[in-house]
Amino acid sequence: MLKNNQIEYEKTYLLKFIPDNLIKAPYKEIIDIYIPKNSKHPKLRIRKNGDDYEICKKYPVILDDASQQHEFTIPITANEFKELSSNLTGKRARKYRYYYKYKNKTAEIDVFKDDLTGLILVDFEFTNEQEKDKFMPPEFCLAEVTQEKVVAGGMIVGKKYTEIELILTKYGYEPLFID
Repeated sequence: MLKNNQIEYEKTYLLKFIPDNLIKAPYKEIIDIYIPKNSKHPKLRIRKNGDDYEICKKYPVILDDASQQHEFTIPITANEFKELSSNLTGKRARKYRYYYKYKNKTAEIDVFKDDLTGLILVDFEFTNEQEKDKFMPPEFCLAEVTQEKVVAGGMIVGKKYTEIELILTKYGYEPLFID
């Protein structure tokens, strides 16, 4: 079923340190393939999200404000994902997403793998703009990077950590690793 035009409110942070018991939190492997490959910032992706698969298009509600996104999603089968992913030449990224409880919220902590190993981002989602604006981040968050284009999903795929390292260091970010 198509999830038509849901608005997602979110904030994204660089991780300062690995929070206690993160490796005990539930997680899933995510594989994103963004298309078209030659686009500077593709908005369309196919995704393996644990045992679920989807096609998703996501773009800002307000131009240049990444904290509010329109999101259109179509579920697909594992076989459809396999067929599409074997034929697409899109930009790819793989990560483990941990669902870490923090007060009354769930932090989605993305631990990037392969060429982006060392990068860990934290997303918090909200039900509305007011809740988003009132949110105070936990101590394990280093800096808010919601509006930093280099860490946007469609921009980061296909890159190596060394290509974004200079921008991350301006926030005081040090690479983090989870075995």
